[in-house]
Amino acid sequence: MKKLRKLSKNKVVLVVFLLLSTAGIGQGNLTGNIESTFQYLNDDPVINAFQPPSKGLINSYMNVFYTHSGFKAGMRVESYLPRIQGYPNRFDGTGIGFRYVGYVNQKVDVTLGHFYEQFGSGLSLRTYEDRALGYDNALDGIRLIVKPTKGIQIKGVYGNQRLSFTNGRVVNSDGIVRAIDAELSLNEAIASIKDFPLEMSLGGSFVSKFQLDDDDNLVLPENVGAYGGRVKLGYKKFRLDGEYILKEQDPSIDNGKVYNYGHACVLNFGYSTKGLGLTLSAKSIDNMSFRSDRNKELQDVFINYLPALNKTHTYNLVATLYPYATQPLGEVAYQFDLIYTIKKGSKVGGKYGTTLGLNASTTYRPEHYLNGGNVNGANRVYYRSKAFDRSDSLYWRDININVTRKVNKKLLLLLSYYNITINNDVAKISNDATGIISSHIAVAEASYKINAKHNIRIEAQGLFVNKKSDGAINDKGNWATTLIEYTVSPHYFISFLNQYNYGNPDEEKRVNYPNVSAGYIHESTRFMVSYGRQRAGLFCVGGVCRFVPANNGLTISFTQSF
Repeated sequence: MKKLRKLSKNKVVLVVFLLLSTAGIGQGNLTGNIESTFQYLNDDPVINAFQPPSKGLINSYMNVFYTHSGFKAGMRVESYLPRIQGYPNRFDGTGIGFRYVGYVNQKVDVTLGHFYEQFGSGLSLRTYEDRALGYDNALDGIRLIVKPTKGIQIKGVYGNQRLSFTNGRVVNSDGIVRAIDAELSLNEAIASIKDFPLEMSLGGSFVSKFQLDDDDNLVLPENVGAYGGRVKLGYKKFRLDGEYILKEQDPSIDNGKVYNYGHACVLNFGYSTKGLGLTLSAKSIDNMSFRSDRNKELQDVFINYLPALNKTHTYNLVATLYPYATQPLGEVAYQFDLIYTIKKGSKVGGKYGTTLGLNASTTYRPEHYLNGGNVNGANRVYYRSKAFDRSDSLYWRDININVTRKVNKKLLLLLSYYNITINNDVAKISNDATGIISSHIAVAEASYKINAKHNIRIEAQGLFVNKKSDGAINDKGNWATTLIEYTVSPHYFISFLNQYNYGNPDEEKRVNYPNVSAGYIHESTRFMVSYGRQRAGLFCVGGVCRFVPANNGLTISFTQSF
């Protein structure tokens, strides 16, 4: 017992997990995965890249999951010795970053420990991990999922959010999150409409955070709720879904401690048939920064998730140079997405058919109506706002066209054009620009299948930035990117990528960013090594971003599942 008392909480969890899994390993199921990324960086003052004191950097993870007769347990060991460049400074050391035990059957699913959860589209609650972003807002507490009857599901969660991983230990946020969600599938719950062509489901959620009032000058609400409902409809080739969430008064660092209510609304309409897909979306957000700690900033301890209403791009210059980050304090956004395939065998479609893609998205600042309240006054209710009521202040616009054509059995061609406009004063992308940045991007891609195993792919990208009204070059000017990738299926690949900032107004900064990569894949094993330069910039996924500094050096990554 004395020895047990000396063990840390993480070590006790590890011992218990090993005992449980070992005791029943012959009967249960043990799975997991390993991931590790190592960097060795060099000084490169030309691109403002510097070698860290440790020279070597490494992030490593190992997940282990065990299930047996309804029992479940899992944990993740994390190691940052030290963390790779661009990762938040809240990651440090080696220890258990995620652990849970639980039980599940057809009616009940209970989890104690860490868990991830999402209600609806995430407007009220979403906890998740995105390792590429260095983002993890897992809840630590209890989650209960109950399915009392067919078509009905009820979820309840209670816990603290993960804030950081310091000295090998998880540090949680001060605030407590309590939430409940219910969803009803009418077609499953009501036997008489089971086969009805109109599919219908309803849902509702309530999320509350508790945090002590820590302000000597203001009376801050210690309990803040967010609540609302959602609906999903589907009829043959059509679908319609929407969700609306209202957030109570939540003064914070983000909003300047104003006492305005917040709202979030997302609407989606879709139609799909053979050869045609159409999606129309709309989003309205105002004062929806919702954190378990009102004093945190950047990407710390968000309770909810506000999806970006724009297409997810994959080409290097398009995805990384001018990405858009969702504005939780307010935005009104719309998106149109169309995919059409011209029939194969036709004069225009060719032997194998031709696919056309058209996408457009735009985001504006919401309109605020001053109601006579003074932000510095007693009520601190600064303005009134209405859902989908936008101003003329543009935040973002993206118009893109894509053409994909299979010329023959060996050759595939893709041509794309993008027009991206971003307000750098709001969605800060660059320190070298002010106001509106408007860019044109052209991409040409060719993939040639040499034989059954060998394939070569080539990309050529060009980005051209509009000049300012006075004729000056905006931001860093024009860019060009070339990619050559050679694949030997199913195991090997090698690629060469180079970015060239040939249009930079500072001639000394007109530099190349070359990078060569090679990899090996075998079943669930993947090994990749790369060497070269990486420019500084924002890396974004789904409207959530992190800054990645410039670097020059070696990167080795390894993943393995079991």
